[in-house]
Amino acid sequence: MATDPDLTVDRLRLRRRLVFWRIAAVASFVLALVGVGGHSLMRSGGFASRDHLVRVRVAGIIGSDNRKLIDLVDKAAKTDSVRGMILAVDSPGGSVSGGEALHDAVARFAARKPVAVTMGGLAASAGYMISVPAQRVFAVQSTLTGSIGVIMEAPDVSGLLDRVGVKVDQLVSGPMKGQPSGTQPLSPEGRQMLQGVVADLFDQFVTMVADGRHMPVERVRTLADGRPYTGRQALSLGLIDQIGDERDAKAWLTSTRHLSGTIPVVDLKVTTGQGWMHRITRSMLGVVFGDEWAGSVLSQGVALDGAVAIWKP
Repeated sequence: MATDPDLTVDRLRLRRRLVFWRIAAVASFVLALVGVGGHSLMRSGGFASRDHLVRVRVAGIIGSDNRKLIDLVDKAAKTDSVRGMILAVDSPGGSVSGGEALHDAVARFAARKPVAVTMGGLAASAGYMISVPAQRVFAVQSTLTGSIGVIMEAPDVSGLLDRVGVKVDQLVSGPMKGQPSGTQPLSPEGRQMLQGVVADLFDQFVTMVADGRHMPVERVRTLADGRPYTGRQALSLGLIDQIGDERDAKAWLTSTRHLSGTIPVVDLKVTTGQGWMHRITRSMLGVVFGDEWAGSVLSQGVALDGAVAIWKP
């Protein structure tokens, strides 16, 4: 039976469309790979040759290991084309050691070039700690910041173990070696010892704030009972310098360094070290939802040490 000419034309047209969409799909995949590769090059520490500012985002809980980011900040400080930094903080805090390491990296950068901090909804505890070396700190009126203090928690499940008939024998080399223990109640001596550790870490935190904000130590201590402050409160207390956002921070940096108002701002980011599929997935999610959200979804967790500087509402 003869083939209907219209049907033949339709089939040819459908085949052409299928070929087009297959080519488009392959091209999109290749472009995604190229885009991921480009991001990797940018995030590996390569800096533009022309003058620019760098933006460092610290969002979410601050972990203990920030070596890659610290290396990038140190490299940026030594790169002539980098004229300053915008440190964008939106964090409730986290690890004391991680916060200290980032604080010191920001301080090293600030000793060479200006740093302006912009605070988002949260810049508390260790999030405030990493902000204080900056020459200028901006926050919006509703920012929650401050919460200067240190927490160390020791869960005790010994009561539960007693109920289920489980006994744990603990052999230690000294009375303080087993303090704290999740299977034994904290002894009075252990509590005193750990309180001394917390007090010393707190003293270090207070000193960082006093040095960074050019305030007397005793003045900082009166503000450092762990409470958070709104941006408006923090301004009146001297914990920040100005109510404003990134536009204000960039304007301050360009004015301070006599730079053009059109100077570009380049994000300073760290590679995840994950495989190509992880990078492609993150790139695709980043296009749809934003890069920070994609990073949070795909992250494998945050490493924290024993003592934390974090705001816990």
